[in-house]
Amino acid sequence: MIFPSADPYTESFSQIRRLTYADLPQVVAIERRAFTSPWSLAMFVLELSKPSGICLAATVTQDELVGYLVCSHYDTVWHVMNVAVDPDRRRRGIGTALIAALLERIGPDGQVTLEVRSSNAGAQRLYEGFGFRSAGVRPRYYADNGEDAVIMWRTMPTP
Repeated sequence: MIFPSADPYTESFSQIRRLTYADLPQVVAIERRAFTSPWSLAMFVLELSKPSGICLAATVTQDELVGYLVCSHYDTVWHVMNVAVDPDRRRRGIGTALIAALLERIGPDGQVTLEVRSSNAGAQRLYEGFGFRSAGVRPRYYADNGEDAVIMWRTMPTP
């Protein structure tokens, strides 16, 4: 799947493809730049090893990864575990493309949940644009600073 870049001076496109073990060095590098409490390499290996999950990579060239998404499947619910875009490549539609590709793979009937930092209004707006709605708060969810997480759900529409 190819998505046009919002910044024509830096990339001509972002391709969304399946995340592989070979991508993990770049994933861990982005993770460390993007988050104050980054996932370990072992956490990514564990998620990639789950056959029912969806793990996606956003690339600007065949070898240059600029973002990723990790989503696990539990019974009838999908849980977005991790979404990150290289801090130098944000605000160019990469996160939007990753979420759109995930939802395309899950299909219109899939129920999806995630947690997002209460201070991350930009991410909350992005998710709301895809039909996610706030369903509560997990107090002191983030270990690095004790920040609350907003629980968001995207459920299939009621007839």
